Amino acid sequence: MQMCVLASGSSGNCTVVRAGGRTILIDAGIGPRSTARRLAGTGAEVQDISAILLTHLDHDHFKPTWFPVISELGIRLHVHRRHLYDLYRCDEAQARSLHKAGLLLPFADEPFLLELGDGSAAQVRTVRCEHDEQGSVSYRIDCVHGRLALATDVGRVTDGLVEALTDVDLLAIESNYDPPMQLASSRPWHLKRRIMGGRGHLSNEQAYEAVCRAIDRSRNAPRHIVLLHLSRQCNRPARARQVFAGRPHIAARLCITSQSQPTPWLRLSHPIEPLVGEQLALW
Repeated sequence: MQMCVLASGSSGNCTVVRAGGRTILIDAGIGPRSTARRLAGTGAEVQDISAILLTHLDHDHFKPTWFPVISELGIRLHVHRRHLYDLYRCDEAQARSLHKAGLLLPFADEPFLLELGDGSAAQVRTVRCEHDEQGSVSYRIDCVHGRLALATDVGRVTDGLVEALTDVDLLAIESNYDPPMQLASSRPWHLKRRIMGGRGHLSNEQAYEAVCRAIDRSRNAPRHIVLLHLSRQCNRPARARQVFAGRPHIAARLCITSQSQPTPWLRLSHPIEPLVGEQLALW
């Protein structure tokens, strides 16, 4: 299993996961053409995508321009039942067409399986998170090739989310804002209150606390800790790194994502034998 974050931020979120010969997207918040450009040179192509998992339907997590591509390539679109109305509101005719073709696969809160190309299957567990009115979904994916968890647009950290982040090889979590920068920004107060009020996003400190809680419960530390959805206006990578420097074995595993540049492929190894202070070579 390996993961590459193609884009992460308020202008679009898209993560690609490869396992067992299958290519899966978590969120499609940049269009198919942008996705193709970001995938260039990675060894993966849009034509390889077999499934898309959506965290929610905000404009930066799903672009309607994916509808015809999903239909043409036969991509399975997995969306939580509570987000179906938002999907149909994007383009009702296209959503109905996907449903008739068997490509729209709504799920509830129970785990479901994704078939992989090598005859194995990945178990997908979900955690419903507080985020604006409809909420969002965080994912935990387990298979023989590795274990990863991805949580973005979380709002607040719950025990259920920490459990999903425990004992994974790759832990990806949003680290959206720096509180002093948020308060000092020119944003209107109602937006600041929405972001910081428990139904918006996580601060650097809240993300760090969640990672620490998950690692303290884990038998092995993650090989990669990935920070998602950093605000360009109210955060800086250096500020996030400063917070996560509190534990050297966490800081050594840190990868901070960007809105404009894909990350390297982050390879998972199963099981992990962590070394304190281990330096990872990411290319």
